[in-house]
Amino acid sequence: MSTPALTLHGVGKRFGDVQALHDVDVTVESGTVHCILGENGAGKSTLCNLVFGGYQPDSGRIQLGGKDFRPDSPAAAMASGVAMVHQHFSLVTTMTVAENLLLTQHGLRSRRTELTDRLDEIAQRYRLRVDLDQQVATMPVGARQKVEIVKALLRDPALILLDEPTGVLDPAEIDALIDTCRAIAADGKAVILVTHKLGEVARVADAATVLRRGTVAGGGRMSNTTIAGLLTAMVGRTAADLDPSVAATIGLDPADAARPIGVPVSNTETDSPARALTDEPIIDRGTASAPSSARLVPSADSVSPAPVLTIDRVTVHRADGSAALDDARLVVRPGEIVGIAGVEGNGQSELVAVLAGGTSVSGGRVTLADTDITTASPATRTALGLGVVPEDRHRDAMVAEMTLAENLFLGQLGRFRRFGLLDKQAMGRAAQAELDRFDVRAAGPWVPMGSLSGGNQQKVVLARELSAANLRCLVAAQPTRGLDIGAVDFVLTQLRRAAADGCGVLVVSSEVPELLALCDRVFVAYRGALAGPVETADPAAAQQISELMMGVAP
Repeated sequence: MSTPALTLHGVGKRFGDVQALHDVDVTVESGTVHCILGENGAGKSTLCNLVFGGYQPDSGRIQLGGKDFRPDSPAAAMASGVAMVHQHFSLVTTMTVAENLLLTQHGLRSRRTELTDRLDEIAQRYRLRVDLDQQVATMPVGARQKVEIVKALLRDPALILLDEPTGVLDPAEIDALIDTCRAIAADGKAVILVTHKLGEVARVADAATVLRRGTVAGGGRMSNTTIAGLLTAMVGRTAADLDPSVAATIGLDPADAARPIGVPVSNTETDSPARALTDEPIIDRGTASAPSSARLVPSADSVSPAPVLTIDRVTVHRADGSAALDDARLVVRPGEIVGIAGVEGNGQSELVAVLAGGTSVSGGRVTLADTDITTASPATRTALGLGVVPEDRHRDAMVAEMTLAENLFLGQLGRFRRFGLLDKQAMGRAAQAELDRFDVRAAGPWVPMGSLSGGNQQKVVLARELSAANLRCLVAAQPTRGLDIGAVDFVLTQLRRAAADGCGVLVVSSEVPELLALCDRVFVAYRGALAGPVETADPAAAQQISELMMGVAP
């Protein structure tokens, strides 16, 4: 019997009063893809950081290749043949891709030719290609994640850990990543993939471990495991209990729930162009739009036809003169949810920046109800009733070092001033009320924002934007990216409730199944233009969106 690549025996880790991991046993075989599943806060990232030398275990034993392994730093882990792609990027945005890669490859320092040769080999073997001369600051999120994965592969590790890597990838990139994971495993290496998407697990995993509240709740070899079993171990609920759009987001088709994961799931049983692109099993059965019947949003006939948000022929040019947005047009009405799909890098990030007031337009205008906000400041837009949940919450929506209360009331501290002094008791009470209303799981309003899980951070951002008294329109960019099942369920419910209350909602997402289940209409970003809209009630909506994403004219 071969020696496992990695074993954890009774591993425990505590942070203050929080037991992050308790008596965890995991075995990862060489030549396999092993998925680590669990909700946010279950201990997945802690486990990865123990293996990668970011933390030290308080109890238990870790072995790498049959030998005791206790790295005291990431550098020590890398020297032992372990690489990790973190959920949050570590790239230097002011540098080019080549400079970032050379920065961590001491043997290749200043040897551009050898680096290019190595990258060509990686591109051929793992279907990952990057532009060495592109500055990281100009790259969309998905492209930056590719660079992180390439950076890890350059070290030729025996074990690679990927912490929620697909959370920032579009469907086509997810396909490529899954192929990459298979290719790495085929080379005899071990891959640990942290994910909450059961559709991905069904496609790529040889084995899985489910963590729940810091302990092992289930898992095993895929040939002996069902999707339903993994789901119940993760969240204590069955597929039938999930909101349809949550099921779409995690890639779960109830029809496949009882299958052993070693048996191909339904997304591999069709040559549909829609499924090949989106790769989510809930799509292309003629029922993709059916879940919308469960939505709280009133029908288009029951709301005012007057738009709450109008994007009229908006154009944005990059520094090199190319068009990031090209004559983009879109209308959102009160009470409806409008989606924007598309492969990342087709103008979605620039459009959100325009709406938030962070990017100037070269032409066209943006109107909120009856007010032209094209040149308005972000503060003015907020005062007029525009809320924005940006794509990168860590960079654009929160201050990790500040408390939850401070993050909740950014720009609103004046409401808590009494005789020139800040009334922290009143602020704390108001903050706690919002934390309770949005089910934010934290020790109180005065803990740092950075101490929360990703799902709870997103809830705080949503609480701030949705709690505005005069909210007219909410723009949410990738609102469920990287979140666990419970957090996805909560976020989507809040978006529906906002629309049911008469707010116009614009959702930008790379999750096509989620948009189909959530939205009334979906536009597709392609080369800076917005094609569509596609009515999600149309049985052919999934295929229409897929064709528009590939640039096929309707």
